[in-house]
Amino acid sequence: MAGAHHHGPPHDDGPAWTVRGSTQEEYPEFAAVFAEAIGMPAQELLDVERDFPSAEYDRSLVALDGERIVGTTMAYSLTLSVPGGPRRAAGITDVGVWPTHRRRGVLSALMRRQLADIRERGEKTAVLWSSEGGIYGRFGYGPAIQQFHATVQRAHAVLRPDAPRDRALTVELTDPGAVRGEIEELHRRAASLRNGQVLRKTGWWGQLLHDAERDRRGAGPLRAALVRGPDRAEGYALYRVLHKWEDGMPRGEVRAKEVVAAAPAARVALYEHLFSRDLATGTFLGNLAEDDILTTLLVNPRHLARTAFDSLWVRLVDLPGALAERSYATPLDTVLEVTDRFAPWNAGRWRLAADASGARAEATDAAPDLALDVSHLGSAYLGRGPLTALVDAGLATEHTPGAAARLDTAMHVPRAPLCDTDF
Repeated sequence: MAGAHHHGPPHDDGPAWTVRGSTQEEYPEFAAVFAEAIGMPAQELLDVERDFPSAEYDRSLVALDGERIVGTTMAYSLTLSVPGGPRRAAGITDVGVWPTHRRRGVLSALMRRQLADIRERGEKTAVLWSSEGGIYGRFGYGPAIQQFHATVQRAHAVLRPDAPRDRALTVELTDPGAVRGEIEELHRRAASLRNGQVLRKTGWWGQLLHDAERDRRGAGPLRAALVRGPDRAEGYALYRVLHKWEDGMPRGEVRAKEVVAAAPAARVALYEHLFSRDLATGTFLGNLAEDDILTTLLVNPRHLARTAFDSLWVRLVDLPGALAERSYATPLDTVLEVTDRFAPWNAGRWRLAADASGARAEATDAAPDLALDVSHLGSAYLGRGPLTALVDAGLATEHTPGAAARLDTAMHVPRAPLCDTDF
């Protein structure tokens, strides 16, 4: 997760910090700086990387004060589901600034260098999970996905009688390691159905399925509920059960880390399994899409207690390239005037034209229809854009009436994006 804890307005008038690439040998010092910035023990980071290696050391950067590391960032080479298909993207992680060096331009120096490096590698977009929502907008990232955690009490965890149920499906409860191959394959299949999903790396799977005692928070061991059809597995849930009694009565809780299914009937089977565990009075469900079927199939959706949050933030690094490599729902021909402080190669006027044959974005001198920041396009990139709302808020300027609505419509996708992998 990206998390620099850089509060307040930008202060970029400090020294011109030296930023350079880092190495695997330097990782312990890198990890110590990042861990201090986010307030966690450095040894935990080192242990995770030792047991489940995933770092791309050739994509790590450090900012120096003399010879001392005072800032860090890293990128993963990802495959991201976007409208039109999977695309290469840079996944930003391990962003941290030593606490005594905050608000002195360290983070700005790291971000500028990282964006230039990403562009040089040919990746059109960068994505991250932000630990604090106020940090990354000024670096051109926009919140592109809203999703939610949910809790539903046992008394209200009832699906509609006409919910899709398939008697050919069976649910097997087992240790996750015993079905890891099927779980990984299911996640790959499901990832293609939602924009915003990333293909998980091997080390990430190892960490996700590792059943460390500190991750249980009083609950039992991690379990996998696997839904099987006649020919193959169709869905899975990873969850724990907290066994708890109060005043002689059971007050347990089912805690689902993720629920993944390739078909509605498989997802229904998983939810009904989670809702029916004995001695549990409620079920917690993590990382659900805005339009998850629970919002439709619960008998009384009002009883689904939701906590909304922003997950994936998107940054267009190569603006014309990023706009051209996604698909559009309706034909479009518009001129955008874009500001971009940290990637000046994107700033200027671009004519975006799209139809069934594809899309292209080219520099132009034509009068703009819509003026906006690159972060606004990042927010809209995965298909649930807020461009009209940004115009209404006075943050973007519409020079041609209806230009924002036309762009929102062309970029729209009917299924809400989701990212269930926090990096």
